[in-house]
Amino acid sequence: MQDPNGTPPSYVLRPIGVVRSPRSVPEHDHWGEVTSVIELDPERLAPEAVTGLERFSHLEIVFHFHLIPETAAVTGDCHPRDRTDLPRLGILAQRLKERPNRLGVSRCELVRVDGLTLHVRALDALDGTPVLDVKPYQKLFAPRPDTVREPDWLHEAMSRYYAP
Repeated sequence: MQDPNGTPPSYVLRPIGVVRSPRSVPEHDHWGEVTSVIELDPERLAPEAVTGLERFSHLEIVFHFHLIPETAAVTGDCHPRDRTDLPRLGILAQRLKERPNRLGVSRCELVRVDGLTLHVRALDALDGTPVLDVKPYQKLFAPRPDTVREPDWLHEAMSRYYAP
């Protein structure tokens, strides 16, 4: 997609907060018991921005994989988790952090809201991760379970992701 001059559009996103996590190094598994804090920026958000958020059990967090250099982005295919026993998948068929725009989306449990500080569990983001958006998870927007299709090998490959 280009403008009339042939220039691809670009977008600037300013973080609304930052993740404070005990994890600062990328790891594949065991995110289920990780407790983190999302510090929302009072210069970007009024205190009322979180009104009613505590009524939800889970959140969807949109963030930037800030530690991944743009040059590391995958634009084709690769083996998930570098496991050659798994089939090659295109970058858009997996949740690899080396995505073209290095954007992550994760669901996590909301433990409590303390002003513009969100206490969460099972957020798979590292310390210092820029948060671009926070949304309440709503089952209404999830697909019906009987319509979801996934490859057979996926559950074995990801079985330890949220395990303690």
